[in-house]
Amino acid sequence: MLDGLKDSLGAAIKKILKSSGIDEELIKELSKDVQRALLQSDVNVRLVLEITKQLEERALNETPPPGLSRKDHIIKILYDELSKLLGNESDFDFKPGKQNKLILIGIQGSGKTTVTAKLAKFLTRQGYKVGVVGADTYRPGALVQLRTMCEKSNVEVYGEENNKDSPNIVKNGLKHFAGQPLDVILIDTAGRHKEEKDLLDEMARINKVAEPDLALLVIDGTIGQQCYSQAEAFHKTIPVGGVIITKLDSSAKGGGALAASAATGAQIMYIGTGERIDDLEKFSPTRFVGRLLGMGDIQAVLDLAKRLEDEGDDVRMKRISSGKMNMEDFLFQLEEVTKVGSLKGILESIPGMSGMVKEDQLDQMEGRVEKWRYIIQSMTKAEKANPLDLLNSSRIKRIARGSGWPEGEVKELIKNYKNSKNMMKASKGRQMQGTLRKMGLG
Repeated sequence: MLDGLKDSLGAAIKKILKSSGIDEELIKELSKDVQRALLQSDVNVRLVLEITKQLEERALNETPPPGLSRKDHIIKILYDELSKLLGNESDFDFKPGKQNKLILIGIQGSGKTTVTAKLAKFLTRQGYKVGVVGADTYRPGALVQLRTMCEKSNVEVYGEENNKDSPNIVKNGLKHFAGQPLDVILIDTAGRHKEEKDLLDEMARINKVAEPDLALLVIDGTIGQQCYSQAEAFHKTIPVGGVIITKLDSSAKGGGALAASAATGAQIMYIGTGERIDDLEKFSPTRFVGRLLGMGDIQAVLDLAKRLEDEGDDVRMKRISSGKMNMEDFLFQLEEVTKVGSLKGILESIPGMSGMVKEDQLDQMEGRVEKWRYIIQSMTKAEKANPLDLLNSSRIKRIARGSGWPEGEVKELIKNYKNSKNMMKASKGRQMQGTLRKMGLG
């Protein structure tokens, strides 16, 4: 996804990490590198200048918070500014006890019909009862395609093969579903060129008939800066409440699509990442930018570190930071980590750690967290307090039986616990990856 932008930004970040010191010249160089990367990815020029101006001002004037080096802080500023461009994480505000109507709009070829079917499945899997109205009378085969795709999710599609009056189809479709216990009705509309007055007039008439709770603009992620003018044209006709970006799996110009929300003030809600009906994911600006920078979800890590400081009792935190943690402390760390997402995301979010651990190693470790939780819970209080001295072969056998996992897994946990404890002792008094120490993953 957006490989060109990811590589360019990654190269800019490496310059900062490898530098011997941070000065004004280096910050200005970073700013130019970021400008180049964003412009090449077709992000709107005005937005690029806003981002890099803020990056320079903050990098030169802000003091890093406790626990972050100057280098890490500059990278976080870049992360903040890119996340700000994409807005906050947003979701549908469904009202219970009524049929929430969502209308999908966009030009021909943006993928509206496919997205309608994907969204129907996504919402059905979340427990919502969904109905679909097929009102695209312009494209031959649109209704057949919609019905075929929605059948897989057992979602009913209302449409009229021989009726070319879209507003009338929407009116009839809403009447058809009126008495059914549905939470959401999705309305698929026709798409033509944004400047075709007939299309925009049709959208206005459908909007009047449907009175939707939310209008979702579907944007093709491959068309670059045209996204901005498209979004603007539709927004003047129907107030856009959310944006869905399609075809982000192979786009070199995705930056323009990601900036499209600026034209409407609406948040990107979902992104399509492939052809399959399951290839629709909820859009998280912070995680998306983290992945773009090859750094996972930095904000989650910082929030975690803050929560550990705020909520963790002083005795526990002193034990952990001094390298004297027991197995219960280790379990506490694992549970805190899983609250903010995958271990892969956590490790990748530490500046300088991205790419240091192989993909298969991360996957293995992520799978082990759940096992380790059961294993630790199968230990006695004394064993948790002093595992390295007490856990002999007979105790390990008993713990393995109690947890349902092989003895090898128990030994692997003990080994990781010991390594983590030793590394925290070694790093005591230094700043070396402060967040890792606090999470018990050092």
